[in-house]
Amino acid sequence: MKYYSLNNKAPEVSFKDAVINGIAPDKGLYFPESITPLPDSFFDKITELSNKEIAFTAINQFVSDTIPSNILNEILDNVLDFDFPVIEIEENIGTLELFHGPTMAFKDVGARFMAQCLGYFSKDVKNEVTVLVATSGDTGGAVANGFLGVDGVKVVILYPSGKVSDIQERQLTTLGKNITALKVNGTFDDCQAMVKRAFLDHDLLEKMKLTSANSINVARWLPQLFYFMFAYKQVKSKGKEIVFSVPSGNFGNICAGLVAQRLGMPVKHFVAATNVNDTVPEFMRTKEYLPKPSTATISNAMDVGDPSNFIRIRHLFEDDFDTLKNNLSSYSFNDEETRKALIHIYKTSGYIADPHGAVGYLGLKKYQERHPNTFGIFLETAHPVKFLDIVEETLSVQLEIPSQIKKVMGKEKKSTKITSYNELKAFLITS
Repeated sequence: MKYYSLNNKAPEVSFKDAVINGIAPDKGLYFPESITPLPDSFFDKITELSNKEIAFTAINQFVSDTIPSNILNEILDNVLDFDFPVIEIEENIGTLELFHGPTMAFKDVGARFMAQCLGYFSKDVKNEVTVLVATSGDTGGAVANGFLGVDGVKVVILYPSGKVSDIQERQLTTLGKNITALKVNGTFDDCQAMVKRAFLDHDLLEKMKLTSANSINVARWLPQLFYFMFAYKQVKSKGKEIVFSVPSGNFGNICAGLVAQRLGMPVKHFVAATNVNDTVPEFMRTKEYLPKPSTATISNAMDVGDPSNFIRIRHLFEDDFDTLKNNLSSYSFNDEETRKALIHIYKTSGYIADPHGAVGYLGLKKYQERHPNTFGIFLETAHPVKFLDIVEETLSVQLEIPSQIKKVMGKEKKSTKITSYNELKAFLITS
């Protein structure tokens, strides 16, 4: 399997090189040269398969050129050691809980998979690789945890000062070892712009090897298709058309779900639910893609004004708007609507969602207004405790702190403040 740049001005590369490069030399995102559907029999008998067997079959075509089967099995053993339950909260609606991993966020799967891959690729390489990543919330903690102690890999995480929750900040600033956090005076878009600029800086790239662990990296992005298949396995017996509603920021997660659909997973439709950062909902309404500066919300991991992965989604559908619209809807919701959804879910079912899951719930409900005879699954992408103040204040409840979070609560937060790209560059060169 080769990977090509969506800018079409760079050579095709192997999965290994796509992972190590992060983005192509022409600054395009890598995309697999083909997506071969799995046989119908795989989905017919999916309930008989373990999660690891499902994941191996789903990802193997994308990595087999560079990762032997025995190594891939070891990687999946280390990545998929927690549960991905679908919890039914009302008639025809369930939530896929993706927060049972070490940092209690959906990004644990992709971050750990990429870390395992990069560790395998770099074990016989003397040159150190620096993973440079921007986070709007959960990416930083998941990447920090996934790469902690991986030989030959340094991790530098940029996050916006005052715009991530206290627990999210602790998860990326308290680990030490090969993990460094940089607190940026600005927004997530500012952090992401610095990271992108670093990958364009030839002077910097002559001095060090950089790769990215954001969902632009194929090893972070593609494994996210696993849990859509795990969910399908759990609800297949419902006998109804299935719809996924995905809280969406940088759109890597929902793009991976659409790849699972392309692999043959029998899913009717996807809903991209956003907060007021509505670049994609507006595109789906007007056919004009007009990125804008991000706005801070209580669902901060989705505070993205120019989602990197949407170009992959458009490419997946060959930029045919009508075909895309047949498979994808997108709606945006503000903080007041999000809080009301948190309250409604709790009062009607006793279920405590996080703000991102609440946005996913709202998107699903809006879609089901016109498509009632479907079984909808909204993704609960992080444990509500990661947004402790918002959830407790909104619901007037006290959340129990899980063991994964207790581990970081008593530790000292350590980060370096930066305000400009030149400060980032100086830090990378001298650290």
